[in-house]
Amino acid sequence: MKSCWKLLLPLTMLVACQQEEMPAPDVRLVDLKSVSHEMIELGEKLEDPYTVENMREAVARVYPTRGREIEISPTDLYVRFLPRNGDQFAALLSKGLKLIDHPVDYRIVREGDYYHDPELSDEAITWQYAVVPKDFDFPSSIRWELLDECFISENDPDTRSDGIDWAAVEEEAFRLTGNEELYVPQDTRADEAAFPAGRITVEDPHAFGGKPYGLAGVMVSCNSFVKFATTYTDRDGYYQMPKQFSSTPRYRIVFKNSAGFSIGMNLILVPASVSTLGTGPAAGIDAHIDAESDGKLFRRSVVNNAAFDYLSRCAASDLDLKAPPQDLRIWIFKDLTCSSSVMLHHGAFLEDNSLVQRYLSGYASILKTFLPDITIGAGGDEADFVDLYSSVMHEMAHASHYAQVGNAWWTRFITYILRSYLTEGREAYGSGNGEDAGYCEVGEMWAYFMESVLFQDRYGGDLPSFGTSFWFYPQIFRYLYERGLTCSRIFRALKGEVTSRDDLLDALVTLYPDRESTITQVFNRYSR
Repeated sequence: MKSCWKLLLPLTMLVACQQEEMPAPDVRLVDLKSVSHEMIELGEKLEDPYTVENMREAVARVYPTRGREIEISPTDLYVRFLPRNGDQFAALLSKGLKLIDHPVDYRIVREGDYYHDPELSDEAITWQYAVVPKDFDFPSSIRWELLDECFISENDPDTRSDGIDWAAVEEEAFRLTGNEELYVPQDTRADEAAFPAGRITVEDPHAFGGKPYGLAGVMVSCNSFVKFATTYTDRDGYYQMPKQFSSTPRYRIVFKNSAGFSIGMNLILVPASVSTLGTGPAAGIDAHIDAESDGKLFRRSVVNNAAFDYLSRCAASDLDLKAPPQDLRIWIFKDLTCSSSVMLHHGAFLEDNSLVQRYLSGYASILKTFLPDITIGAGGDEADFVDLYSSVMHEMAHASHYAQVGNAWWTRFITYILRSYLTEGREAYGSGNGEDAGYCEVGEMWAYFMESVLFQDRYGGDLPSFGTSFWFYPQIFRYLYERGLTCSRIFRALKGEVTSRDDLLDALVTLYPDRESTITQVFNRYSR
């Protein structure tokens, strides 16, 4: 768990810079200073151009002599599900569905992050909309409704060599359904259709010379009615959709990362936070995120890149650490100052569950449906890139430790941490004399040490001294590190049976008998 108090350190900016990329001529640069996070407001219902009936009519109009002979049968089904609980929601996700919480055949009057059907109670999971293959195996236990049978030409293998100009058919379908303003006229398009592509960047003023670098591994989603496409940015922030669009798609950043984690939630029952960027050209959009951008989007982006960086550095060719478990759930809380690695989603069970409910206060109700692994306290409006990056590195180091020791160890560790925080106020880690204090000592020594190492690697300067004001001593690991014991070799000592300072000393000496004198010396030097 990351301490509540900010430690002040001089920052040395790195001089390494990345080449600035200019948006392509047909790509729109999105203004991110005001991104709506309210509930989406729906307007009038629109007629979906991709229904089987509308596509049949469009083919007949584009090819009047033989259009009626061209077979149009459903390729996809536009449906909605109403899961009763988190297990049913997870069951839908396990089928690979891309769920969206609002209907796609309505005009959007006001953009936002989420939607909740007004006919459902606030406590209920709202309707989840999806486009599924025509032969989808619907789960019998989850309520669902068929909204439309659809024809999407890219999803029909027979259309790839049938000689039909499906872009022209699609354009006609938009026209006959009254949606022509959503379609890009052919004489203004560079091509008949485009695979939306672009780059999303984020800016850390203290690194890379303040130059933008990629928003890494994040999901980008776009749709025009029931025609959906999703992809992930690469580590440099570039993306390209796998489907062509000629209409103006609606773009979203979904904070579900290709590296195996997601960022949510904001009192919204979704698996990952969504930042809607609005409609844009079929060619794609570019976006640049910095401290002047919308606050939620900025925080999500910083946490995304920090977690991505940590996971990348766990590789054997780099730090050679055990990576945190896949499907890691990270929550960001703007008004909390402390962060934690409760690992609830992965099975850590607090002996006294009221502790986490008290810690998360007003958010306790959603714990029953979506359990977090890591919570990041953003500390209000003042948290900058450095604060958030540092906190994420601390908690991700904890998550690596968790992956090595398992649930039983972690339950005792996190229970001690939260009990101390809630009962002793500013003394976040207690006095060091309570039951299971040894778990805290070992766990926090490691997390503060790794936070310092990773901070230095990014920002340069001297190795920071995070956590050295508490009753435990990250200085021990720092001393060993500066004398040649790598992070990976130190991590190997953090086994499940190591639950105290004495256990840690024994484990290190057993692993590295040639370093026994150095190890014993530093433990004696920093004794309590």
